[in-house]
Amino acid sequence: MLKDITIGQYFPGNTIIHKLDPRVKIIIISLFIASLFFINTFIPYIFILSFIFTVVKISKVPLKFILKGIKPLLFIILITFSINIFMTKGEVLFEIGPLTVTKEGLYLAVFMALRLIFLITGTSLLTLTTSPIALTDGIEKLLSPLKRIGLPAHELAMMMTIALRFIPTLLEETDKIMKAQMARGADFESGNILSRAKNLVPLLVPLFINAFRRADELATAMEARCYRGGDNRTRLNELKLEKIDIIILMSMIMFFGFIISIKYI
Repeated sequence: MLKDITIGQYFPGNTIIHKLDPRVKIIIISLFIASLFFINTFIPYIFILSFIFTVVKISKVPLKFILKGIKPLLFIILITFSINIFMTKGEVLFEIGPLTVTKEGLYLAVFMALRLIFLITGTSLLTLTTSPIALTDGIEKLLSPLKRIGLPAHELAMMMTIALRFIPTLLEETDKIMKAQMARGADFESGNILSRAKNLVPLLVPLFINAFRRADELATAMEARCYRGGDNRTRLNELKLEKIDIIILMSMIMFFGFIISIKYI
């Protein structure tokens, strides 16, 4: 289960999606997320699905690898589906004991489940096709105009990227601790959900200790390399918008603008 989480991982490649300016990709994914919350019918989902499959095809990221990232969040998706299908009032389709399934509830449950799936796959594609360094530079450049009002753009970008990068590291650490405890007789697979959650409590102490240790090692490594934040900092690769970046950005603005406008048509 832990190995199925793909958020924060980077899938190396040499495609046009990988080479795209990180600022453009961040803006596009922001438009993608915003459009999902404006959609109120199933028809625009066809365009969203086409967009995701096109990006997957061009980026050459294995589809199974992306779908694998949905597995750890299936529990949240199922809870969202259940709440909407049983708690929404309307035309009754059938009853399951004390629970009533309505036509409106079924519609809303499927609609919200698809929205969550699209959110997961879309955000996963950003980290899978953008290296942590490029992501940091992109976020910092986008936040740099806010430096005039005292916003620490570089520090925020660095914190966000390190947090994303630490996700797979902490998951790997958790997997090692689980296997070590299972070798000593610990049981994490039997029992109901509550008992499994209770059995995971002993993992927290060694996991937190390892997390703080890694954070301290990272801070020491940054200090040893004379890291002093973003002031007067130079970069090996300066971000520069190419013609293809501008063309793709304008195309995506029109595409998601069209999807958002469907709500008002």
